[in-house]
Amino acid sequence: MRQVLRVDPNAPLINHSKRIRDILEAGGVIAFPTDTYYGLGVDPFNEKGIRRIFEIKSRTYNKPLLILIGTKSQITQLTKSRSQEADQLIQKFWPAPLTLIFNAVSKLPDVLTANTGKVGIRLPRNEWTRRLIQTAGCALTATSANKKGGENTRTAEEVLNIFGSDIDLVIDPGAAPGGKVSTLVDTTFSPPTLLRNGAITQQEIDSCLKNKHTLTSYNSNW
Repeated sequence: MRQVLRVDPNAPLINHSKRIRDILEAGGVIAFPTDTYYGLGVDPFNEKGIRRIFEIKSRTYNKPLLILIGTKSQITQLTKSRSQEADQLIQKFWPAPLTLIFNAVSKLPDVLTANTGKVGIRLPRNEWTRRLIQTAGCALTATSANKKGGENTRTAEEVLNIFGSDIDLVIDPGAAPGGKVSTLVDTTFSPPTLLRNGAITQQEIDSCLKNKHTLTSYNSNW
């Protein structure tokens, strides 16, 4: 059965907290708007939920899943051995459509990291999305709410047309803003490596890092 939770984007989400948390704890999948497009969310420590995302998206297991956090403090639960360059980018840009790749803590399931030992994380600019993550009580995966190779989705209706009852809950505060996808930077290298161009430009990143220039690489599964 399709479940759509239509909410006022300006209203507190606390009244829906139990419903959302129960779904996530059971390995369920929710869909919600991010600072770019709609994403599919599960608890990143819940392997059952992670595998469901791969199944419903027809996604190959050699592609890691990205994660959204609601506050900067959550990053310590997910990463280890963070570089100075990573901290510079965090302080300069977050919250922003900038996804940074870090060394992952060992507790994160290998299926989420695709056995890379790395995890991609973003603190979204969308204030509502950050409130949702805090309401959920955990970070959330944020892979795009589409099938492999499909168009990104901006509305709850588009998500439902693709996935139907495969998703446990679609949270609908209105359309996602769309626009450019998040920029993707691997901070486990020095200098960091730009894996995907997006909303934050390479020039802005290089300016933040001053004398260090990011290297562009497109041969990546991220």
